[in-house]
Amino acid sequence: MKEKIKKVLVILILILSTTNLQSQTFSDFLSRINTTPENERTALVDSLMNAVPTFPYLEQDTLAHFIYRGNASSATVPGDANDWNTSASPLTKIAGTNFWYRTDVFENDARLDYKFFVNGNWILDPRNPNTCTGGYGPNSELRMPAYQMPPEIAFYPSISHGSLKDTTFFSVNLGNTRSIRVYLPPGYDTSAVRYPMMLFHDGLEYVSLAQANNVLDFMIHHQRIEPTIGVFIPPINRTSEYAGNLQTKFTKFIIEEIIPWVDTRFRTIPVPEKRAVLGASYGGNISLWLGLNHPDIFGNVAAQSSYIQGSIFSGFQNGQKLNLKINMILASHNPVGFIFVN
Repeated sequence: MKEKIKKVLVILILILSTTNLQSQTFSDFLSRINTTPENERTALVDSLMNAVPTFPYLEQDTLAHFIYRGNASSATVPGDANDWNTSASPLTKIAGTNFWYRTDVFENDARLDYKFFVNGNWILDPRNPNTCTGGYGPNSELRMPAYQMPPEIAFYPSISHGSLKDTTFFSVNLGNTRSIRVYLPPGYDTSAVRYPMMLFHDGLEYVSLAQANNVLDFMIHHQRIEPTIGVFIPPINRTSEYAGNLQTKFTKFIIEEIIPWVDTRFRTIPVPEKRAVLGASYGGNISLWLGLNHPDIFGNVAAQSSYIQGSIFSGFQNGQKLNLKINMILASHNPVGFIFVN
């Protein structure tokens, strides 16, 4: 009976000592739990989980503690920080509990996507309310303390807005049909002005996921870019078109079909310095490819977190100097990677 009362008192003291987690560090918690008998550690875990309602647990501006609680034989944190490698960032399990953790250091204003990979299964962080939809579905979102949501992605009723026009386009070179969306800047329908043109690969996702039309509205309103026509082209066979066996045909589709159609249908400025092409990952690859092989068409290229073929590297390194403006973005919330110069 005395032993049972003693055990209850010990657990009670441990719980009370951790009810104010903000006054201690995560390192303090680990030191305490690792010096506690295994059969009493669950109470400490319960206390932590009650004291910190959402995770990752952030402290000292640059530390992020990823926490997973559940029965598992393995748990890792794939994400933007490790190129989504399922084995690169393992969590550590506290013996005697089902508590897993990992601590990483990030810049104080970082924003990263991640998931847990538990027992070979991808899952969202159950205790993180922040998620972000990407090309492969939702991910958990890590927001470090100094991160600020980019203002340009929001919709502002008080500013002028461009219009979106949808059309269906059949490609002779590729033998297929796809939906294309065109952004016309504010005032387009009531003016005779000609405009620069920006072509987006993975185009429809730049609208649905990156709110590119809101970004264009915002940037134009604040005079950070010229009023610009946006052309949003989706892939059909993404890897093959952007970096594989259909790359040549896709290039002809853009150069021989899309560009003449845009220049005929809309009031563009048909010179390379007023045309831009951009994309992310494989979309960045095809953008760089088009800039490398057709600087007579595109004078501006932006590639976000881009995959880059070896032939593109060697083409830029060993070929003649091109009259191109290139913006390589390793990580950015802003889909507009450069500014047109008057």
